[in-house]
Amino acid sequence: MSRALALLLLLPLAPLASSARAAAGTTPPGAGACPVFPADNVWNADISQLPVDPHSAQWLASMNAGSTNLHPDFGSSGDPSAPYGIPYTVVTDAHPKVSLAFQYADESDPGPYPFGPDTPIEGGQNASGDRHALMVDASTCTLYELYNAQYSPSGSTAGSGAIWSLNSDALRPATWTSADAAGLPILPGLARYDEVAAGSIDHALRFTAPRTRRAYVYPARHYASDSTEPSLPPMGLRVRLKASVNINSFPPQTRVVLEALKRYGMILADNGSPWYISGAPDPGWSNDDLHSLGRLTGADFEVVDTSHLRP
Repeated sequence: MSRALALLLLLPLAPLASSARAAAGTTPPGAGACPVFPADNVWNADISQLPVDPHSAQWLASMNAGSTNLHPDFGSSGDPSAPYGIPYTVVTDAHPKVSLAFQYADESDPGPYPFGPDTPIEGGQNASGDRHALMVDASTCTLYELYNAQYSPSGSTAGSGAIWSLNSDALRPATWTSADAAGLPILPGLARYDEVAAGSIDHALRFTAPRTRRAYVYPARHYASDSTEPSLPPMGLRVRLKASVNINSFPPQTRVVLEALKRYGMILADNGSPWYISGAPDPGWSNDDLHSLGRLTGADFEVVDTSHLRP
């Protein structure tokens, strides 16, 4: 994953317009009263009535929307040591914290982080790939996220790391990465089984595309491309499932996900497989149910004009 520096947009923080307000993101199990960011956070914005971006058709074409099926990049693996999705863990301030050596130290929060041999890693402890590690400190409502996390008692390392207050709307500094290429938090963009079991996902989801542009739009703070081709999507692009798509025939778990994609959409957060939606692993997921998402393609979506959400 590229972590190239950029200086494209300097966007001050501001709450959403009142017409776009929503409930705060659902508290993860075990995290007490901690929200997943405040109600006015951009991740929690209802974008169902916002206009379509004039570049929608062009950007969707660059993501092979018409020929690429939606794919759930999460589910029930049946093997706790190799989670299928991006896992997170809830800790307290009693959990030991460690300092890490970062590859991109100049864009990482130094920590320390509540990271240890007990911390779940994306794909498992021996996995390759992005190796994300997400930790919620329920005592302080603080979110810690790592990219390419490697634990060692002699000295832990990571590609990059970011620390977020779950009670704040603060963004990363302009041009800074996070544990995600777009400089965004990962946790608020995950589909979580506890939310689906409760009947509602009340926030946007996270997705990936193979090629992106050397640009980013609010709320992203970073890009991961050298291409200036205008037909390619910028990081932070937000899409929603078209209102005309009938989701009544989809199985229960998938239907909750699709309802969220109509109301909150999903945000382009990283380079990766096309139209892959991120989620947290859980034994409660039905993989057969979730794979019905593949009945839809990127052509069932439209890019939203998010200028109404920007400061």
